[in-house]
Amino acid sequence: MSKNGERAYALFCEGYNCAQSTFAAFCGEMGLEEKTALRLASGLGGGVGRQREVCGAITGMTMAAGLLRGYHTPTSGPEKTETYAMVQQLCAAFREKHGSIICRELLGLDRAEGSPQASPRTPQYYHDRRCGEFCRDAADLLADFLAQAAAQE
Repeated sequence: MSKNGERAYALFCEGYNCAQSTFAAFCGEMGLEEKTALRLASGLGGGVGRQREVCGAITGMTMAAGLLRGYHTPTSGPEKTETYAMVQQLCAAFREKHGSIICRELLGLDRAEGSPQASPRTPQYYHDRRCGEFCRDAADLLADFLAQAAAQE
């Protein structure tokens, strides 16, 4: 497990959502204040605003990957392709391990609950949900990707 994976897991267990936990685990590398990172990712938890779409751990990982290795100009041809390839590779690795990148599928839900109200963070919640594991794994995947990319440079 990477230090980022450990941090992502710890943040989730503190009560932050999956996107916040995964994104903020890379604050040091991104040069971003943790409070800013937590606010940026705050609406993406629970599969984007608790709609149970793309897993927040994936969106947090993607945001961190983009900030660390993404492109920034509107005419970026090869850079855009490289960024999309990076994200597809990271998502494929997560999907291979967990079977999906969709929140409701990962949680075994047929559909979203239909409520914006977050579930109470109780010991039973942490026992039943694998979200902390998803945060850890997404952060580990990105940390490994970044280490491999740095070794190739």
